Amino acid sequence: MPSDTPRHTLARHWELLRLLPSHGSGRSMRELAETLNAQGFKVCKRTIERDLQLLREIFPLECNDKSIPHGWRWAPNTQLDIPGLTLAEALSLKLARDMVSPLLPPSALRALEQRFAQADNKLAALESGNATASWANKVRSVPPTLPLLPPAIDHAILETVQEALFHDEQLEVEYRGLGAALASPQRLHPLGLVARGVTLYLVATAFGYTDPRTYALHRFTQASRTGEPVARPPGFDLDAYIAEGALQFGNGQTLRLEAWVSESLARVLEETPLAADQSLELVEGVHYLSASVLDSWQLRWWLLSQGDEVIVVEPAELRAAIAETLENAAAAYREEP
Repeated sequence: MPSDTPRHTLARHWELLRLLPSHGSGRSMRELAETLNAQGFKVCKRTIERDLQLLREIFPLECNDKSIPHGWRWAPNTQLDIPGLTLAEALSLKLARDMVSPLLPPSALRALEQRFAQADNKLAALESGNATASWANKVRSVPPTLPLLPPAIDHAILETVQEALFHDEQLEVEYRGLGAALASPQRLHPLGLVARGVTLYLVATAFGYTDPRTYALHRFTQASRTGEPVARPPGFDLDAYIAEGALQFGNGQTLRLEAWVSESLARVLEETPLAADQSLELVEGVHYLSASVLDSWQLRWWLLSQGDEVIVVEPAELRAAIAETLENAAAAYREEP
């Protein structure tokens, strides 16, 4: 399908009008052509010249012939108001929507719904002949672990939690902890919302305590705003809280991991290190790993997932814990199913 259809021509003209400045010496046809080509429109200077000559018959455009090269701009005192999305904006919204939607307060998300729809419509209309518009069909983000389906979250509860967080209000909730048969009442002070893979967590303090904890949103069975202000722990910073390993479900302590690793795992760790201070030393044909890592469940899950590709040496307590788990697993597999 040729790209120079009426639809694509209209889109190119619209983008061209957006690129023209309302003051200064204007933009040359070369600059305009380069910018439009970067946006995925395949044009040359001659095409831009024809477009501008056509558009100036309808819009108050002028060519500044006092400079070399000549610059095109809006005429002085023009009331410039061209609504809509640029191609770059439409592409950004489409790629970001799934990631940012759970983290936006409902009022902001509702305000963006029309923009999301505009982005979809614009990209769909132009994708057959425009590289930028078709980019969203060429890129994907996939989890590095076994993909899991997202847990079901009650939409009304999610909105209530987001609104309470937005307004710094306490929450009355019913929360069912992992493995618990029944939900229990909690008074929470919301501090942050964090997406960890497919799971959404509320960071909050409970009752009168000051130590922040994480609460999975899909385990809320009820939530209501209280109108009472949040008692924020002094100096709390969400980024620092995450950096301390809270979302890796650890104790915030760092340990020095030392282990023998296989050749294949060593190659992976050379490209994607466990830590900035990681070292890999080849000792008698075997790779010896040393790295400072957070002591967490996430670390243990990773070590166990590697099977016999990694053998922990230090710390001794970690080595014993991994060995015990593997021994129990091996014993269970030796039993008849």
